[in-house]
Amino acid sequence: MRKAPFLTAAMFSIAILTFPVHAQDAKKEAAIKPADGPSQVVLESWNDIGRKLIAMAEDFPEDKYDFKPTPAQRSFAEQLLHAAGVNYFFTNLALGQPLPKEENPKRDEFKSKAEIAAYVNKAFADGAAAIKAKGDKGMSDLVVDPNRNQQVRISDVAYGFIEHSGEHYGQLVVYYRIVGLVPPESRPKK
Repeated sequence: MRKAPFLTAAMFSIAILTFPVHAQDAKKEAAIKPADGPSQVVLESWNDIGRKLIAMAEDFPEDKYDFKPTPAQRSFAEQLLHAAGVNYFFTNLALGQPLPKEENPKRDEFKSKAEIAAYVNKAFADGAAAIKAKGDKGMSDLVVDPNRNQQVRISDVAYGFIEHSGEHYGQLVVYYRIVGLVPPESRPKK
């Protein structure tokens, strides 16, 4: 009788110790997916921050679009217009087109929330189209950064603008919180 609990424990231990071996064998059988190409990786990051800013543009109450936390800061609308407008410095550079004259589209040129949301959506869609047009090979193309008068890769320029949009996303999260709202990305998922 004393041997039964010992025998059960020993068999249980052997089963546990061999389970990882079987799990590893199953993993070896499944094909490993190849890495995404450079343009796909850039595009996913571009679209992710674009999605967040578009969601904010469509969600924030229109009567609060001209809200500024302090007089020295941009309004919510001006933040969106700036974040979207500077994307054309990437898009145009990547496509070999002349750079925009202004980095801050004027608020008075956009009369409604719908017009601003459409502009933000278009700016990110145009950037995504430029990334797709360049493709994997084009991500390594060299262009001259006009601010530094230095050659840079298209992918590096894209990541700079993705990061810039992320900074404005973070600022807009604060605008949401100050007016007592929860940003779309921070809401519980349904």
